[in-house]
Amino acid sequence: MGGADRAGTDVTGTLAGFARTLRAAGGAADPARLQAMVAALRHLDVLDPSDVYWAGRLTLCAGPDDLPRYDRAFAAYFSGEAPRPPRRPPVAVRPAPVPVPEAGGGDAGDARSVTASPAEVLRDRDVARLGPAERAEVARLIALLDAGAELRRSRRFAPAPAGRPDPPRTVRETLRRGGETALLRRRAPRPRPRRLVLLVDVSGSMAPYADALLRFAHAAVRSGGRTAEAFTAGTRLTRVTRELAARDPDAALAAASAAIPDWSGGTRLGEELREFLDRFGHPGMARGAIVVIASDGWERGDAALLGGQMARLHRLAHRVIWANPHRARPGYEPLTAGMAAALPHVDAFTSGHSLAALEHLARLVAGTGRTAPHA
Repeated sequence: MGGADRAGTDVTGTLAGFARTLRAAGGAADPARLQAMVAALRHLDVLDPSDVYWAGRLTLCAGPDDLPRYDRAFAAYFSGEAPRPPRRPPVAVRPAPVPVPEAGGGDAGDARSVTASPAEVLRDRDVARLGPAERAEVARLIALLDAGAELRRSRRFAPAPAGRPDPPRTVRETLRRGGETALLRRRAPRPRPRRLVLLVDVSGSMAPYADALLRFAHAAVRSGGRTAEAFTAGTRLTRVTRELAARDPDAALAAASAAIPDWSGGTRLGEELREFLDRFGHPGMARGAIVVIASDGWERGDAALLGGQMARLHRLAHRVIWANPHRARPGYEPLTAGMAAALPHVDAFTSGHSLAALEHLARLVAGTGRTAPHA
């Protein structure tokens, strides 16, 4: 492959990474829109951040709601402020001295100034091995995640082009027409997000990952609103939903930290899960919900108790997802007694050790991610 081909492929890969980041933040950056952005940049200057910004803004955004997400994602991904919109839209488009080909070929020229940002470099890095500046960057990107739960059919109905006949609306429409026969109106169940419950292990063995996982819980509470609940588990169960409801991620984490009395202590997951089910789960919180447990499974209590409570949880919940940061390590096997007892009652087993893994966890919560087999 020649130098021009490599440069073109690098640019396309960088833009694909940006589209992936925007999509994780809730934007409509699908492959067709990404292709449109690449095509637009063939006629612009990829060395000019303003040209890159406007090419993406006009192709990757589906509507006004996407614009604030786009600006935040652009600033985070390319590590700079997004250009401010001019008072009037640009009239002419400046030809590009450096065209960007589609992936796989074409003369790209020298496009090396659009390089992979720190966001892309950090996506697959284990958060336990990051420095302070890198942790801050990952924290900012976790805040952009859309971690809302998948939709379910509710008992409420809404007007729809297809579905059951809606006699009341049909009669009202007929009366408005002076008795003339109206089209048959229809209705369908209104989709609503499932309840999402997160239990984050804050024991000593999970200390390197607790901050990132609580930030993910903050993104979930922010995305799910009243349908999301968050707890921490260690030597005791602590409900932190109210603290994580704060809009600012750092303020939310500070409030949650102040409310958690057992940071970096031991782990009694079986007892904490039993308390959750007795106090919250059976009364309704876990019924039909998506439950995410983030823990390495180092159970200091009775592993048989944990297995029994996981079986109770699995009977109540719609899906149970377990995120164990150690799962990403080469050769990992669930040999701890707690993890071995819990796995038979888990629907999806993932890692959650990096930004990319948390993006995958968000897709699992939304029902769009592939479920990895148990180790």
